[in-house]
Amino acid sequence: MEYVRFGSTGLKVSRLCLGCMTYGTPDWRPWVLDEAASRPFIRQALDLGINFFDTADMYSRGESEAILGRAIREYARRDDVVLATKVFYPMSDKPNDRGLSRKHILASIDASLRRLGTDYLDLYIIHRFDPHTPIAETLEALDVVVRSGRARYIGASSMFAWQFMQLLAHQRAHGLARFVSMQNHYNLAYREEEREMLPLCRDQGIAVTPWSPLARGLLAGARGSGTRRDETDNLAHGWYNQQAMEDAIVTAVQQVAEARGVPAAQVAIAWAASRPGITAPLIGASKAHHLPDAVAGIQLELSADEVALLEAPYRPRPVAGHE
Repeated sequence: MEYVRFGSTGLKVSRLCLGCMTYGTPDWRPWVLDEAASRPFIRQALDLGINFFDTADMYSRGESEAILGRAIREYARRDDVVLATKVFYPMSDKPNDRGLSRKHILASIDASLRRLGTDYLDLYIIHRFDPHTPIAETLEALDVVVRSGRARYIGASSMFAWQFMQLLAHQRAHGLARFVSMQNHYNLAYREEEREMLPLCRDQGIAVTPWSPLARGLLAGARGSGTRRDETDNLAHGWYNQQAMEDAIVTAVQQVAEARGVPAAQVAIAWAASRPGITAPLIGASKAHHLPDAVAGIQLELSADEVALLEAPYRPRPVAGHE
């Protein structure tokens, strides 16, 4: 496993991050694995050299954090891993149990720490932009989180580039703890981030940890597979709804994969990981071959001709994943 610098910080992370949305309880989403089924994947990730783990308080309403925390305590030394979780989405139907208010951020960080069984996070991420809370309130609360030692770094997730720059500028102007990472939607079937967000992150020294590098399995051939995830993942159905273009991209991925003699997932991950400014793609795993394929993918070097073939079918599409 290769370890790289996390943006402009001194932190080192593996070139892959294990995203833990898949681990929790199927009561939350029918395709989610319970704890007994989840733990082997966390152990496998550690065995493969992955030191970077990402979850969120809203995944299975906290159960994902609890499962990850218990597994890390059993399988690893806390200081050897980089733990990230997120805040923003509702955790109940109560009006203040959501968003990026000072009240919700300070309550949520403490609740996440309890569930994870640790006294600090390596990375605390705002899951989305909150248009209903003044940015000064959000950023001052996050500064408290860092200065109190409850998180070493802070990051952000999917939003418009102008929103992210507004946040960064306010932090700089007021001497507040600054975002060091952006976790955004990016893959061969969704490349709108290349317009503004990725150039902004490169310019500002921001680590980029794209989510869904396989387009929720689309690029690995999951469309029409009949799996529970394929049949019930309504978000994926909404985001990936330009079938002609997407089918052409999948065909190109399969063409490169067949010529290489590797699974399609390896090609899609190789492309995402090799794009300028990308630090560590987030990979979900629910089958034994998923993580080994991902590790092989980041080691696969695509030629310029292969990259051109993979990128040729793409056409501009509406922004997706900010909701």
